[in-house]
Parts: sequence; C-alpha cells; structure tokens
Amino acid sequence: MGNGPLLVLAGDVMTGRGVDQILPRPGSPRLHEEYVVDARSYVDLAERANGPIPKPVAPAWPWGDALAVMEAAGPGVRLMNLETSVTRSDELAPGKAVRYRMNPDNIDCLAEAQVDVWALANNHVLDHGVPGLLETLACMHAAHLSTAGAGTDGPEAWRPAVVGPEGARVVVASVAHVSSGVPSGWAADTGLPGVALLPDLSEVTAESLVDRMLRAGAPGDLLVVSVHWGGNWGYHVPREHRRFAHRLVDAGVHVVHGHSSHHPRPLEVYRGRLVLYGCGDLVNDYEGIRGYEGFRDDLRLLHLVRLAPVTGELRDLSMVVLQARQMRLWYADRADAAWLASTLDGVCRRLGTSLTLTQDSTITLGAGA
Repeated sequence: MGNGPLLVLAGDVMTGRGVDQILPRPGSPRLHEEYVVDARSYVDLAERANGPIPKPVAPAWPWGDALAVMEAAGPGVRLMNLETSVTRSDELAPGKAVRYRMNPDNIDCLAEAQVDVWALANNHVLDHGVPGLLETLACMHAAHLSTAGAGTDGPEAWRPAVVGPEGARVVVASVAHVSSGVPSGWAADTGLPGVALLPDLSEVTAESLVDRMLRAGAPGDLLVVSVHWGGNWGYHVPREHRRFAHRLVDAGVHVVHGHSSHHPRPLEVYRGRLVLYGCGDLVNDYEGIRGYEGFRDDLRLLHLVRLAPVTGELRDLSMVVLQARQMRLWYADRADAAWLASTLDGVCRRLGTSLTLTQDSTITLGAGA
C-alpha cells in the first residue's frame, strides 16, 4: 500500500451474547429478549447454518483470518467499535429489546486483536446500566485497552484518545448520534457516567468536536472521528449525515469512521478525505438469523487506509473481504467478494465514488474516484 500512516478500521465488534458463550469462560447465558431467553440459542443457530463450533474456542477464534490480515498490513493504528458491555452486571437498561454483555474473564478475546482504540460511544455499552458501563471501563483499562467515547463523566467520555508514534500520531474522537438508537439519557455529563452523545449534527457541533480534538493533540496529528449513527439495514445515507461528515472534514478531520449498520454502507472521498458512512459488523453472533439475507451481512470488511504524510489526504484504500462462519472470520471466496464489490460500487456511485475488485479479491477505489 505504499508509505504514509496506516489506519486499520472496522465497524462493530459484538463479542457478547452468543460469542461470549463459545469462549473459554462464558458468563450467564440468560437473556431478556422477546423471543430468546438463552444466549446459547444463537450458538445453536450458527451451528445449524454452518456446522459445529469447537467450543470452548481459543480467545483468538472469533477473529480468525482477520488477525493475519492485520499482521500482513504492517504497523498502523487499529480502531474498532466495541458494541457490547464487558460486565457481570444484571442491571437492565430499560426499553432495550436486545442487550449485549461479555464476561470480563473473556477480555483476552479483545486483547488478541491488538486494537489501539476501542470506540465505546454506541447504543449497547450501557445495556446493563451504569454499573455495567463502569465495570466495562475498569476491565478495559486494567487490560491496557485504550478507549474513547464513554466515561465516568462528561469530560472523560468526550476526551479523545491520542495514539501512535511521534510523527504519525492519531487523535480519535468517539461519538454517537440518537439515530443509532442511543437513548438520550445515556449522554455523559458532569458527574454522570455515559457516552459522548452528539446534541445535533450542526456546524457548531462539528467545529466544537474538532476544536476539542485539536486541543488534545498537537500540530501535524491526524484526526479521526468515529461516529455511531444510522439504522441497522439499508444503503441510504441521510442528507444530514453526509452534511455533518463534510462539516467535520471542512473543520480539519482527516477520516470519518462511521458504523452502526450490520452490513457495509457507502463511502466517499470528500476534499481528498475518506468518509466511511457504515463499516458494517466485524464480529457478531448473527449467523442463522433470518430476515435480511439480501444484505449479505455474513460478509465483513477490514479497511486498510493509507494516508499521505502531513496532509492526511487519502492515498490508498484496500478493503479485505471476510466471511463469518462458525462465529469465526474466514477469507471470502472471489465470487462473494465480487458481489460485495459490485453492490457497494453501485451505491457509492451516487456519492461520486467508484469501487473495483482487484486480482487478489480486495476492494479498492476505482479509477477517477
């Protein structure tokens, strides 16, 4: 991919519920969903769809071939959205149809991916109440896993993470929007634990967020906004989301890292900067769940983003296509990669961006993108 800073980006990592049950130290399988009361039911669905899972699996199992992809990419900053609480708390956030939690004793699973920043501003990190959030933060930090987007109060939740070596440092802000299903009561405030919840998608909010990032970093740092927004399914990008992404870039952001949808959504290059509107899920327990097969949510992406030194403009983008089977990530075959490339190219062209499938079955920007 050439020289320049490398970012390795992925969307939602959901290691709770069924995934937690196949790991070495599963927590309580009890669920409070309308139709499913035992997390092991999701394991059963996955096994019916794709065969037996050799449980208990090693902590690295859910990552599968993604670990080899990241290793081969070389040194860079890895950023993903952790969409689960890491807790034993039995407190239930009211009004939630689905809640995720992973046993803290399975924290090694997260450590395996060597992610530099875990974005926590999302609609599941408080599924088990404030006690669940506080335990999540304590477990993550005890395991030396850096987080952004949630905290014991407003200042901590809004504080960007600063990672990377001198000369290639990255400032990461993790924020959420109510369009992803985050309850307004989850907003962190003075003395109130919670997430960094955007008050709106205005120009003032964009500039305020970037100003906070600039004060946390230093001249020459790269700025990445990781934003949890939008619905679970569909390719439409709301006009206000696109406008906000452009406002962030206009204010100085180099990459907008969007997530929330269960499958990849469109991307665009605006003023030379990469905007990912929805990276899709990377790790979850959705195998065997019926109803949205047309979106092929079994296909997952790792985004390898190479930026130009100094300017932070997009130099190269390579998206590696993986497939979830047996709650593990495997390299997708060429036919599946071609389907995803064609589908995303069709929806990206509406935003002035084209995609193509390379000889090695990765997806990259098309000519003139």
